[in-house]
Amino acid sequence: MNIRSQVSMVFHLDKCIGCHTCSIACKNVWTDRKGAEYMWWNNVETKPGTGYPTQWEDQDKYRGGWEKNSQDKLVIKSTGKARVVPNIFHNPHMPSMDDYYEPWTYDYQNLFNAPEGADQPIAKAISMITGEDIDIQAGPNWDDDLGGSEIYAANDPNLAGLTEQQRLQLNSVERLVFYYLPRICNHCLNPCCVASCPSGALYKRGEDGIVLIDQKRCRAWRSCVAACPYKKTYFNWFTGKSEKCILCFPRLETGQAPACFHSCVGRIRYLGVLLYDADRLEEVANMPDNQLVEGQRSLILNPHDPEVIRGAQSAGIPDSVIESAQQSPVYKFVMDWKIALPPHIEYRTLPMLFYVPPMSPVIANFEDGLANHSMDSLFHGIDQSRVPMQYFANLFGAGHEGVVRYAMGKQLAVRWHRRAETVGDVDRATADRYLHEADLTVEDAEAIYRLTSLCTFEDRFVIPPMHREQAIEMIKDPYEVKAETGFGFVGGPQRGL
Repeated sequence: MNIRSQVSMVFHLDKCIGCHTCSIACKNVWTDRKGAEYMWWNNVETKPGTGYPTQWEDQDKYRGGWEKNSQDKLVIKSTGKARVVPNIFHNPHMPSMDDYYEPWTYDYQNLFNAPEGADQPIAKAISMITGEDIDIQAGPNWDDDLGGSEIYAANDPNLAGLTEQQRLQLNSVERLVFYYLPRICNHCLNPCCVASCPSGALYKRGEDGIVLIDQKRCRAWRSCVAACPYKKTYFNWFTGKSEKCILCFPRLETGQAPACFHSCVGRIRYLGVLLYDADRLEEVANMPDNQLVEGQRSLILNPHDPEVIRGAQSAGIPDSVIESAQQSPVYKFVMDWKIALPPHIEYRTLPMLFYVPPMSPVIANFEDGLANHSMDSLFHGIDQSRVPMQYFANLFGAGHEGVVRYAMGKQLAVRWHRRAETVGDVDRATADRYLHEADLTVEDAEAIYRLTSLCTFEDRFVIPPMHREQAIEMIKDPYEVKAETGFGFVGGPQRGL
């Protein structure tokens, strides 16, 4: 067993209000400079929709992530030793500026200095790349709140497998069927971006698992941009270097939450430490699609297990990190309650950002009362909701509904439990029956409710009291670690796959 620690995240989509405060906080801190104008390390998408960059989930187009070859080994879809050099000037699977958007500013002088006239003057849009006038056609949240649903929502790759009636239902602007999906770098356990870099510029930090890019080693191959299936690695056209979300590690090292987490108005974000077994990465990444969610959970170790604690201490993980893992809200969502799921686990990067699926409106009432209905009928209500279960399964379950249905069933049971406690139109016996059928105790339901609704700043962000200097001292030389395990700072775990 090779125990390592990973800073991990949970986003509770039922609480996101689509305010974009997180995106602006990140933009002002990290990408408000030349060459990074089009970059949004944190962005919020309206779903259903094509997202940013356009249709980033369509891997037939972008070829991101891992796939199995004829020898049943994992290989990078977008690149390889024989394709790196031929693709250096043009990678057919890398997003273009049109797939993102051409960033713009405004000529305010035209507004301020316009002569008196009958018409209201306007500030002309000017490209931040060329400096010329542009006709704006797209943006990072162009389809926000279903603006242009017939174009964007209708082309969402997650609609695969839905019936025509379900597609029409989702694309109906009048029904206002949408929710928000905030996205940052997932800081994956098996990051494809790291494996694709010929220069070894990308690496996964040994002490906390954050994926970073060494700007001194980056040689502008841009293989990482094409290889990342989530398209969260970007190329700075001004500096000639690739860039990505760094999870605000300077803030984490001083005990502060990342900027997008700290600024979140809906309090949807949770951050904590998970311990996992690095020896089983290749085994789990090779599992069939329908086993990947549970396979990734099997990687995560119980921080309360005495054997795991001894193993973590033997691996040089400080007691403060182990204690933080024991208090981690991420562990509760992912492992204890199993209501948080990884996005597109079928890409096999094993993302360490998990989402609690949003609860879509279901059947409003039952004519004969709730007490006469079992949890099966309530699940039927979920199936009749305005966002089909298959859609969420494509996004959070590799196309398989079971894990999504289980997570949503628990959330629904908590709602009935709280309704019995506060409104009183559901009797206690009925609410307890719903909890039992959803595999929940009253204590678990209360814990989910408290961490979702009544949580404090300290509840949401459990950050180890560890600085970078201490982290360097807690491990051996990173190059020795790489030589021994293939899992050091340079190269990452996927070098062995």
